[in-house]
Amino acid sequence: MTSLASTIVEEIKPIGHSSIPAKVGLALVLAALADWLFYGQRIGLSLTLFAIALAGVSALFNHAALDLRRALIGSAILVAGLVPAVEELNTLSFLILIASLAIALLLVTNAEATGLADRVRALRNFLLLGPFRFFLDASQAFNASALTRGIARWLLPAALSTVFVALFAAANPVIEQWVSLLNPKLILQYVSIPRVLFWALMLALVWPFIHVRWRRKTIVTIAVADGPVPPPLPPLVSAEFLGPSTILRSLILFNLLFAAQSILDGIYLWGHMALPDNLTYAGYAHRGAYPLIATALLAAAFVLAAMRPGGPAEKSKVIRPLVYLWVGQNVLLVASSILRLDLYVDIYMLTYWRIAAFIWMGLVALGLILIVARIALNRSNRWLIGANLIALAIVLYGCSLVNFDAFIADYNVTHSREASGNGVQIDINYLLTLGPQALPAIDRAIMLRPGNPESCLVSRRDRLIEQQRQDLAWRSWGFRSWRLQRRLDAQAKDQSGSRPAG
Repeated sequence: MTSLASTIVEEIKPIGHSSIPAKVGLALVLAALADWLFYGQRIGLSLTLFAIALAGVSALFNHAALDLRRALIGSAILVAGLVPAVEELNTLSFLILIASLAIALLLVTNAEATGLADRVRALRNFLLLGPFRFFLDASQAFNASALTRGIARWLLPAALSTVFVALFAAANPVIEQWVSLLNPKLILQYVSIPRVLFWALMLALVWPFIHVRWRRKTIVTIAVADGPVPPPLPPLVSAEFLGPSTILRSLILFNLLFAAQSILDGIYLWGHMALPDNLTYAGYAHRGAYPLIATALLAAAFVLAAMRPGGPAEKSKVIRPLVYLWVGQNVLLVASSILRLDLYVDIYMLTYWRIAAFIWMGLVALGLILIVARIALNRSNRWLIGANLIALAIVLYGCSLVNFDAFIADYNVTHSREASGNGVQIDINYLLTLGPQALPAIDRAIMLRPGNPESCLVSRRDRLIEQQRQDLAWRSWGFRSWRLQRRLDAQAKDQSGSRPAG
């Protein structure tokens, strides 16, 4: 026989273990921000900036409790509380700011507190007891189930973020300087007992806004059975290594990292702003081309693995925009790589490998755009592979029709120091390795050099002339060689006509 009993008890909403590690991480980020803004500094506008950051993090973790109407009212209260602090930070404006933060949080996240007495009681408990909850709540981050789930969800984002940071450091000397600041010896110089106490205080103060818990009255129904009640089954930890939560965390981190690299490129590479000390513009442009292409390829592989057709991540309305944003940043990254290589070519001339790099970078950018098209059009990976193969075939076919030998030789001579006054001197030895198609450019280079050409240079040019004559035999005849011969004949006719008679 079973009897039912209902009783009114006062309880606290249980902690969501899976979110504790992320909340602790953001609390540490806010403590670091407070250290940068407040520790050893005069406080003014910095307090307003910190309050806005705190409100944003609080909204991030408590979005499930948000209601549009209450959120608008809470935002209005927060803005009203910020105004006096912006005008002049003093004791009164500080108290108004703290009160507006607490009241806005109460209105937004605690819909059950309707009466004045309930709200006053809730605010009293929040302000008096909230700061003491951090060290008790944070210990639950080490709950075995939560810790395992947190590691599984953050392992891939952290590992790939480390790889991206390493590639960016190899490509960008500014980021390399930032990474060098992470030396533990340098960090320990800033650690002191007052600073540790400051961090502990800030963690205690921001924690109630991140991990919100209000005391509320609920009706709990207790079922009493005649027989023994079996113990509840232990929760199973089922954290997918590449599940939607992992992909979401990864995309947020990756977008932030790529945004930092893109902003630096926009400032220094595209905007030509002055670099920090000990850095040259040529060095900044030279280092980044190939590591950034490797970064884009790794990013494309991650998107293909994460956004597999029919997978849960592909259907997410939150993940899709982040993927589009990240792919767009990767396309911008490829564009920066092309600009870096172009600047390098302007200084050190053109070679076959550098032309191949230009073509390869263009194919990578096109591949990234096709990945977005596959996701947006809900096509299969077979469609993506086919589209890339078609693009590759078109590019290879077009390359077969381009006279790269003549193009490289003409470019190098035209942009040499002898012809333009900039760049490096003509590398005649390299031009001679390009074959007969480089003969017109070689003749121009010889004319640009003062004095008579060296005998070895003349003999090597004569060998190219002989090779060109052999290429015109009917068995080895090619339209490109025929066009070259017509050009050489016209060039020789012009030179003979310009010589003085007698």
